[in-house]
Amino acid sequence: MARNDAGKGAGDPRGGDPHEGARRQLLRQIEEEVAETAHWLGKDRLAPEVLAAIGRVPRHAFVPRMEEVFAYRNEPLPIGLGQTISQPYIVAVMSDQALGGTGVGPGARVLEVGTGSGYQAAVLAELGAEVWSIEALPELAAEAAARLKALGYDRVHCRQGDGAAGWPEAAPFDAILVTAAATAIPPALVDQLKRGGRLIIPLGPPDGARRHSSSQRLLRLEKGSNGSLKETVILPVAFVPLITPRADAG
Repeated sequence: MARNDAGKGAGDPRGGDPHEGARRQLLRQIEEEVAETAHWLGKDRLAPEVLAAIGRVPRHAFVPRMEEVFAYRNEPLPIGLGQTISQPYIVAVMSDQALGGTGVGPGARVLEVGTGSGYQAAVLAELGAEVWSIEALPELAAEAAARLKALGYDRVHCRQGDGAAGWPEAAPFDAILVTAAATAIPPALVDQLKRGGRLIIPLGPPDGARRHSSSQRLLRLEKGSNGSLKETVILPVAFVPLITPRADAG
């Protein structure tokens, strides 16, 4: 089990799921968008375990109360401090891309850079991974840690810090997912990736976060047995920029 029963039936004393219909519709929308972007992804459907994981995570619990009515729309939503919860389609694609190699799966060790609200970490936990997640912004880091604990995601470890530095004491990782756009691939993350593992990261200038811009690219880096990296472009994306103490100081 990825989480205990604390997160089931939240908000419904009868234990039912008032969001079931919206969840199903969201999964259909993700499948449709995957089919529409198959020329980028190289596939027209995602691994069924990824969609099942998306379907189990209560996304409404990861957005501000004023955004709950929009929680199961296939779109990013603001979570405060200029940050967003990623579009479910993107979360699904990143999770799916991390499945290969030593990758994400039961018992895998996964690093997430950019906890945000904790949504992507929850999806990874639902896939059976143990997750180490780093958030640069102290307020978001504290809120996400409390939220994940309350929902029973006991295999997600959270801390506040510089995500570009990784989590060396927990390395090496089977997969690393970066949920904000970097201008260069952080060397520490490459060092902490297990051979045979995958690093999924959006790369590009900060202005790529503007709506409709495609100056950023989501990349998959696969680490070979000799430590070499194979780079694959997955699709154009628009992420908020990766926050690091060095960037803030500049």
